Amino acid sequence: MISIDQHQQAIATQGFTVIENMLTPTQCEVVAHAINIANNASPAFRQTNDLFAIRQLLREIPGLQGLVFTPVLQNTLRALFGEGFFVVKSIYFDKSGTSNWFVSYHQDLTISVNKKMNVPGFGPWTLKQGYYAVQPPLAILENNFTVRIHLDDTDAQNGALRVIPGSHRKGIYRPENIDWQEEVETVCGVPQGGMMVMRPLLLHASSRTTNGRPRRVVHIEYSAQQLPAPLQWSEQLTTL
Repeated sequence: MISIDQHQQAIATQGFTVIENMLTPTQCEVVAHAINIANNASPAFRQTNDLFAIRQLLREIPGLQGLVFTPVLQNTLRALFGEGFFVVKSIYFDKSGTSNWFVSYHQDLTISVNKKMNVPGFGPWTLKQGYYAVQPPLAILENNFTVRIHLDDTDAQNGALRVIPGSHRKGIYRPENIDWQEEVETVCGVPQGGMMVMRPLLLHASSRTTNGRPRRVVHIEYSAQQLPAPLQWSEQLTTL
């Protein structure tokens, strides 16, 4: 069994770690069922042939908080990062044969905020499906972390993230500048009920599913930093 210290070291040096058994298979299916029966009329639900993404997931389906934030998961995150972190973004991804897409290498350089304001150090701005996103100062991104809870076994054939270990320590690292003579790609397989913990600045990509198996993921971003007034996080929820 890998110790908390080893996971902390992996996050610090590699930019990510995978921790198994955060949810049981039954708990995974309960979470999936709650999502499947939710009212999808809200603009937060993005659809193609099938539901594939929900923005502000924990606000759209508030009952999920008690299902996702189990004592095991909460205690593990406190052991890794300490107290004082809170949720600032939650998304659901459903990559399947009917809603399947490719994501090229990128860093998660933006945060979701309540409105567009002229605040030094914040910009550029974007507006996606009615939600404001902005690139904050680098220090905010360096201290935030992301949790990806997998409701299915995930490997290279059904869209597991591909990452460049250590890239989170290189500041803003544009994909077109990746030096493949130096960098090595890693595929982050995660078993059902496991979670991948990663830094936002870790370069990552995702391929299309090629074997028809689903890859359902609850994506949650955490911060311990309040934004300078009048900016506020658009989604601030459960605190560790």
